[in-house]
Amino acid sequence: MTLLELSQDILRERSTVVLETERLTLRAPKLEDAKTIAKLANDRRIAENTARIPHPYGLADAKQFIAQATGRDEFAFVITLSDAVIGACGLSTMGAQPPEVGYWLGARYWGKGYATEALRALIDFAFEHLGYELLQGSARVTNPASRRVLEKCGFQWTSAGLCRVQALASSVPVDRFQLDRRLWTSLKSWGRTRRTG
Repeated sequence: MTLLELSQDILRERSTVVLETERLTLRAPKLEDAKTIAKLANDRRIAENTARIPHPYGLADAKQFIAQATGRDEFAFVITLSDAVIGACGLSTMGAQPPEVGYWLGARYWGKGYATEALRALIDFAFEHLGYELLQGSARVTNPASRRVLEKCGFQWTSAGLCRVQALASSVPVDRFQLDRRLWTSLKSWGRTRRTG
């Protein structure tokens, strides 16, 4: 089976893909997650630091996210901790070459390393199972925490630019980052060597 065939199989079976980390489980969002997603995402601080989350964010928005999470241009996961939804992450290929990573967590889960842990699992999945060679991400210049998440995962700054933020109905300055498969493999190998050496 070729990598392309494997990727197409994964796309067909995306609702069954589950990624597990030391503390978290990433899985496809389900309709029963809608109330929790709406409650967590209805936070202006989250909406203003993501491109596509509106504010206010209601149950209808959460249901729309769940419906689109299995779309052709999206690969979205909810991030769960002990079976409780705490945020979401995913890959978008909508007009983006290479695919772009995105993530958010409910405010009470900030500062605990969950975003970095979830993003690392997403990167592994993108490189090892979907066959991507390069990923991109961005962070508002006023969001140093998101920038640190990208940097801890090996993303390298490439440029500054503007990004349209739905909640603000405006464009904001962002820093853009990229991560290639070779660097990721090297960083993972180095991390294993440090732990065992």
